[in-house]
Amino acid sequence: MNHQHDRALGALYGLAMGDALGMPTQIMSRRSIVARYGTVTGFEPGPPENPVSAGMPAGAVTDDTDQAVIVGRLLIESDGRIDPLRLAHELLEWERDMKAKGSFDLLGPSTKAALEAVSRGVPPEEAGKSGTTNGAAMRITPVGVAFSHTPLERFLDQVAAACQVTHDTTIGVASAAAVAAAVSRGIDGGGLEDAFAAAITAAAAGAKRGHWVAGADIAARIGWAVDLVRGLPEQQALDRVCDLVGTSVASQESVPAAFAVLAVAEGDPWRACLLAANLGGDCDTIGAIAGAIAGAVSGASGLPAEALATLRSVNGLDLEPLATALLALRPDPAE
Repeated sequence: MNHQHDRALGALYGLAMGDALGMPTQIMSRRSIVARYGTVTGFEPGPPENPVSAGMPAGAVTDDTDQAVIVGRLLIESDGRIDPLRLAHELLEWERDMKAKGSFDLLGPSTKAALEAVSRGVPPEEAGKSGTTNGAAMRITPVGVAFSHTPLERFLDQVAAACQVTHDTTIGVASAAAVAAAVSRGIDGGGLEDAFAAAITAAAAGAKRGHWVAGADIAARIGWAVDLVRGLPEQQALDRVCDLVGTSVASQESVPAAFAVLAVAEGDPWRACLLAANLGGDCDTIGAIAGAIAGAVSGASGLPAEALATLRSVNGLDLEPLATALLALRPDPAE
């Protein structure tokens, strides 16, 4: 296995790992997590009192992984393009399937509002003009696998296309660009600090795309969140993330929070994903983002073999063909 394939697999399985670790504690407060678990140290089943994850088995993934796989499949089937209307159709079909299974793990607020608008006949270039939550960032990893983050403007074209129908805003595009660029830099062999730098640069440029909405700057928030936790003990760092950065579905909170846990974990994928799971809030998405970036930097060889086995067996998850096909879209750096 060459290093790019190892890192592509790491990004995809890292996303799934962070998603599954955060599944049982999503929408819980940090205080509630401490009261119930002490510290989350591995995969747990969805607790009966959690209205979203109740009944889900330990190691089960959620919408973060499912929707990232949809984006990856659409990129492959359309030779590197994302058709906004087709993405809308696929996401609506996914939610119908989830409802049929009795799941309460459904579309997020920005995605749901945008797709309802498309269903009413609103054109895709208008449907996502108020999407500022983290739905685009949580499912953007395949774009980072399939495309180099340089040249930046061409890369941002790909990110913006994946955001358009649901998160076509300055905040939505900037947050997705940060995650995709960090993953892409990892695929190219970069380390954690390289990924941070790529994310901040891409977020700053991505903020010039999409419909303007008021809100804190994603690039500045990522840099601030990383600096906020550097050198702190883990528990103190988690308290700072909860108290100051935030863990809600808002991109300005959850995306910087993911980069903060990466800094605390020093890029270790398992540790980063566990830290995210102990945050609460939208911690499955925070974990998915952190896991994708850490996995892209470390490669699948840096993920615990037992965790990968659990993800594959519990979810029937085989991401190797997806990684191979996405890398086949990636331009040759010599070209």
